[in-house]
Amino acid sequence: MAVVVEHANKLAVKYPNSFAIWNILGAAAAQTKQMDKAISAFQRVIAIQPHYAEAYNNMGNVLRDQGKLEKAMASYQKALSLKSDYPEARYNVGVILQDQNKFEEAIASYQKALSLKPDYLEAYNNLGNVLKDQGKLDEAIASYKEALSLKPDSADAYNNMGNALHDQGKLDEAIACYHKALSLEPDDPEVHDNMGFALLAAKDFDRGFKHCEWRWQKKERANQFLKSKKPLWNGEKRQRVLVWNEQGIGDEIMFSSIVPEIYAASSKILVKCDRRLIPLFERSFPTDVTYYSGDSHVSEDEYDFHIPMGSLPLTFRKSLESFKTSASGFLKCDTARAESIKGQLTQEQSKKLIGISWNTKSPTRNSSDRNINLADLARALDSSNTQLVSLQYGDVSDEIEAVKKEFGIDVIQFDAVDNKNDIDGLASLILACDQIISTTNVTVHLAGALGVKVTVLLPFSPRWIWGDGSESFWYESVTPIKQNCHHNWNNVLDNLRSNSSGIV
Repeated sequence: MAVVVEHANKLAVKYPNSFAIWNILGAAAAQTKQMDKAISAFQRVIAIQPHYAEAYNNMGNVLRDQGKLEKAMASYQKALSLKSDYPEARYNVGVILQDQNKFEEAIASYQKALSLKPDYLEAYNNLGNVLKDQGKLDEAIASYKEALSLKPDSADAYNNMGNALHDQGKLDEAIACYHKALSLEPDDPEVHDNMGFALLAAKDFDRGFKHCEWRWQKKERANQFLKSKKPLWNGEKRQRVLVWNEQGIGDEIMFSSIVPEIYAASSKILVKCDRRLIPLFERSFPTDVTYYSGDSHVSEDEYDFHIPMGSLPLTFRKSLESFKTSASGFLKCDTARAESIKGQLTQEQSKKLIGISWNTKSPTRNSSDRNINLADLARALDSSNTQLVSLQYGDVSDEIEAVKKEFGIDVIQFDAVDNKNDIDGLASLILACDQIISTTNVTVHLAGALGVKVTVLLPFSPRWIWGDGSESFWYESVTPIKQNCHHNWNNVLDNLRSNSSGIV
């Protein structure tokens, strides 16, 4: 590349009005992540040759890499106005529409690109991904097969097809696809991670958790690993061990179930966690565990080894039997506070208190699939002998007010507990309720960890922690109900309606 750039620079001096040379320089700058230099070069191309569609397309790619999606889209559209039969520009428009969750428009754009270029491998792959995100799994798999017919050694297509098969619950077929992808790209951390989740869902915990260790090789995780000169803990006995948080608060609660076991194996443990969990952990685990807020620094003089929470199962959760150690519950809430809250909520009424949560703000892809409309949930659970109580975090006053105004259903917000910032208080509020019904968020993890009976409402393609969607090996008090088709809660709501108290 350096030789090409050097030669192109010399030619640019000799032929300053050659748009082809400036286009080469722009592409080289983009490849080496010199984005401003790349844009300047493409602007020079356009100044020399205003009708050169490829320059607009190339500049759009740079702008997209910079996250300037609107400007990138305008550049692609300009390219298409100059050259309507330009498949690469059609494809790039589809990529932006896909990033913006404009799925139907993205599909149309990919299909147009394919009509112009029937052997467009990337378009088949991305079309499959959009269809998968829409829950059109058979169509997605057909698109990946088209990609593989063009390039039988496409690890990306095998990985994507594995994801779609996993979403269909065809774990053996998904695992076979991941195996094929890894035979082609053995060091691809994304494929290893996906393989890990499929194996975990299939209850092959030993191999599954090993594959999941590749998560640290993913670009987005590279800067999240603890910077420490001390070695990773690998089962060494009677050592001082720092256990540190790496994921969301729900996963922290789930993996904290292993804290008593690593405590028993160590001379001392220190735990970095979300500060909101410290009061609960202090009450629940041995008193000589030392806690630190997740964003605080821990001196290396304090520990001999360290391990991320999500790596604890490598040692302690190698079989289904091993989950029984903590599945009945491992956290302890403030029971006096729970009794006080219950008294305030009931006020001598005999209604059954049903705690509900219906939303997640998780930034992970497709997390919105886990959300249910409050009005739909409240109507399914409403009865003369029940009182709904919000366990949802964040400001949901408008949603609750809209449900009351339209359907006359009261959902209590217990203002004495901040459901987002007072997790210890939320635990007491959960215990104060007679039953918990929630989509997959912190509420379920907290209730399960407390040993409280909770009905979890699962999307059609649930996370690995729910196995095939019919069980809970982490929490035995959790009963799942899963969608029987993508993006449709009807069967779940019917299940709740058929039982006036929401009991499955």
